[in-house]
Amino acid sequence: MLRRVNMPEAVVALTGASGARYCVKLVQSLVEHGWTVNLIVTGTGAINLDLECQMTPEDLADHDLVNLEDNRNLAARSASGSARFDAYIVCPASGTTIGKIASGISDNLATRSALVAMKERRKLIIIPREAPYSTPHLRAMANLSEWGVVILPASPGFYHMPQTIDDLVDFVVARILDQLGIDHTLGKRWTGEEVES
Repeated sequence: MLRRVNMPEAVVALTGASGARYCVKLVQSLVEHGWTVNLIVTGTGAINLDLECQMTPEDLADHDLVNLEDNRNLAARSASGSARFDAYIVCPASGTTIGKIASGISDNLATRSALVAMKERRKLIIIPREAPYSTPHLRAMANLSEWGVVILPASPGFYHMPQTIDDLVDFVVARILDQLGIDHTLGKRWTGEEVES
């Protein structure tokens, strides 16, 4: 991976919830905006990436600005608070991953990186994609939100009149990019003129 000095860096973890397509678009968008990405793909995340996108983790990481990390490697750079990253994103976040993070369990690189973000008070964005949510996962998300984590469900809107699945994916990824302060052109922004008074 090419690491550029003074360029923003993100840790992106793709876990076992359905919605790998959101992560694919997110990684592509971050790279397009000059971010370097440390990508973590869990075992079940790799299964969904294959089922939903016909991609391997290596395919997704096939760019100079993307470094594929081994989820079992707790000595990786993103596992340390002394390594500086601008953002940590779990997209999509499985209920199990959410529960582990909320409970302080760091048994793999995805959960460890998220907990590093929390202990260092850095930007952590979690994108759950389950329906319906179980009560334990709702409580876990409420706790994480109280602790400063951004919970951004993969729930696309329809007021922008989406025509394709890509439009729906773009809607969610645009919200993630907004959280990162990235200027983008994914989808239309609400102007207030859409409804006649």
